[in-house]
Amino acid sequence: MCAQEFQQSQKQTQVLAPQLRNSLKILQAPATELRTTILGELQNNPLLEELPLDSISVEDLSQNKDEDRANESDELNFDAEDFSALDRIGEDLRQQFAEENSGQSFSTEDEARREHFLNSLVTDTSLQQHLIQQAELTNCPESEREALLYLRGSLDDHGFLTESLSNCALQSRLPLGLMQTAAELLKTFDPPGIGTTDLQDCLDTQLARLGENPDSLSRRILREHFKLLVRRRIQELARLTNAKPDEIQDAIARIGRLDPAPGKRFAPDSNTVVDPDVTVFLDEYDQWQIHLHNDYIPKLRINSTYKAMLAKSTLSKSEKEFLLERLRSGKFLINSIEQRQQTIERITRELLLHQREFFEEGVSKLRPLTMNTVAQAVGVHETTISRATANKYIRTPHGTFPFKYFFTTGYKSATGDAVSNKSVQDMIAQLIEDENPAKPLSDQAIVNLLQEKDIKIARRTVAKYREALGILATNLRRRYD
Repeated sequence: MCAQEFQQSQKQTQVLAPQLRNSLKILQAPATELRTTILGELQNNPLLEELPLDSISVEDLSQNKDEDRANESDELNFDAEDFSALDRIGEDLRQQFAEENSGQSFSTEDEARREHFLNSLVTDTSLQQHLIQQAELTNCPESEREALLYLRGSLDDHGFLTESLSNCALQSRLPLGLMQTAAELLKTFDPPGIGTTDLQDCLDTQLARLGENPDSLSRRILREHFKLLVRRRIQELARLTNAKPDEIQDAIARIGRLDPAPGKRFAPDSNTVVDPDVTVFLDEYDQWQIHLHNDYIPKLRINSTYKAMLAKSTLSKSEKEFLLERLRSGKFLINSIEQRQQTIERITRELLLHQREFFEEGVSKLRPLTMNTVAQAVGVHETTISRATANKYIRTPHGTFPFKYFFTTGYKSATGDAVSNKSVQDMIAQLIEDENPAKPLSDQAIVNLLQEKDIKIARRTVAKYREALGILATNLRRRYD
């Protein structure tokens, strides 16, 4: 028999203060969210005011900053120590994990998994992407696949067709018969009920996919008495279908377990316009420049009227405490925004340093780079790099990319040059694009061609990259004249 006992232990931990949590929120926020956050703080904090850029000169800005420094007291001075607390917390968590797992070995594979966790932005598949993948795997004529892809663009968020098939045929300039065939094929796709015209058609299609025959009670109710079903008129349904009330209730229960909006289970389509946080470009002197997009960030300052009120001794204790708290909060917000922009700029400079060949020549020259490497150069913890680059974009001469696109593992060629896995994927895509359609390259043939470029890679890795690129297998890519 085990006896219960109480043990007391002392443990030192760091707790994130509300202001530090706000600093984290600002660091991680993408451009549009940051503006919303700042505008919310402006409404909640009477000591903050937005500075109109067109009504103040650079000299005025400098003077205001000098006045702020002169008026700061020790209790209001937020220096780098406040922000470095975030990095210390991350380091403490890692140290604690290491101590708790000291009996376990930490292999290079574990390190790769940890790096992947930090570098990855996990996104759910959208309905459009899910349907494209199924269309590419469908064994049908190319014209029918084209009609399928057109119908895919005519679905709403519920997964219902928003256009008549005749309109789709007219707008796509495809035969109506072909569009009708494609529409029937689309109804066989996952999830069940996709590509239907309305709720009634959606539920009936799902019952058919479950194996119920057209004469079943559930399908008859759906097709012939839909309005009574919606109103749950059990007695009327029983009379019209010559069924017992219990049978009607069972049929309604089966219908109730169906999905009325099969498209809603997927993530919103990610094909949206993004606002870059940074632009990297060559100036007229062929020098690389970094431009931070600050236009969306309201410029803040502390209202001078309230600062003057604090300097007077006429305020009560509660009033002074209220203003001091708002002043402290306002200054920390201003510092957090400045710290965010400085961190993004420093990270961009390191990317420009390590990925110079990418900016000059393109994706094929992307080199392996880890967040830990950039973190050491910038002087912060790698979790700070992960937070600072989350949901942020950089515009380059070769397009707009997420910051995390530039953090990638890779391979070493026979000559010792480092090649990123994204560059290898780009090479695979180029090889397949240039192949003979009548004799498409096998995965092993791609391995051999890459070896000629001094890149050693396994066949299964080629297959994995090919699938990630959405490229079909060899037998499915073959085209006959």
